[in-house]
Amino acid sequence: MSPHSRPLLAAVLFVALARVHVHAQVAVDPPSEDTLRFFATNCASCHTIGGGALIGPDLHGSTSRADRAWQEAFIRNPKAVVDTGDAYALELVKAARGVVMPTIPGIDAELARKLVDLIEFEQGLERSRFAGTVISERPLTAADFQHGRDLFLGRARFSAGAPACVACHTTADLGWLGGGTLGPDLTAAFARLEGRKSLGAWLGAPPSPVMQPVYRDRALVEDEVLGLIAYLEGVARTGQDAAPSRRLPFVLGGIAIAALALVAMDFAWRRRFRGVRRELIAKSCG
Repeated sequence: MSPHSRPLLAAVLFVALARVHVHAQVAVDPPSEDTLRFFATNCASCHTIGGGALIGPDLHGSTSRADRAWQEAFIRNPKAVVDTGDAYALELVKAARGVVMPTIPGIDAELARKLVDLIEFEQGLERSRFAGTVISERPLTAADFQHGRDLFLGRARFSAGAPACVACHTTADLGWLGGGTLGPDLTAAFARLEGRKSLGAWLGAPPSPVMQPVYRDRALVEDEVLGLIAYLEGVARTGQDAAPSRRLPFVLGGIAIAALALVAMDFAWRRRFRGVRRELIAKSCG
């Protein structure tokens, strides 16, 4: 390198570094309350920002792994991006064990832009408010398991008034009638979500469109989350993937109850028709 070219190279490097510095100092406006609420309700159960991977990847640094246009397109319709064969999208699906991020209703171009802004803003904080729910790592006990089972079955009430899990879900641990079928079978939920951290995040902010309006103002407290984790971990240890079908026992039980009800009604009204007939016969004979 000639001595005359060195000042020019130094000037170029100075300008480049200055541009990087200016870019790093560009401030992102704080997200609105509506955007924060949307992320907390729809995204925080699968993603953290700086708290490690859950069901989906940690979003800290995601703005450097893919450009803004890609992120906004993926947020709006993940499956459409995956179906194009995009290498990074396929890598995300592989890391998520084949699970494709669902398309969330109501996300338009403007909201997608605001969500990317939120991620940029939060990853610039010392600790993001979406770094993940802090779940105690203490060993879970038999008392935790029983507490969680009582909450699941509705024998114990949630402190914020949330409905019992059994209304919509079932596990292999329940009796012959089982639980509800509106939601998924939770027998293997602990194994499927790979442990305490992901399951705790899911319980703390359920992403289901059915559960969101129910639990938005009835969030579970840490003791309740730990109890349900203990219960679902204990159920998963049975090795069963799902609860057995309880349709036949349910039908047979319904028939038996109906038959008993008919017998009881017949017994209660056993004298009714006799009294009517006796009166009719007495008048006809008179």
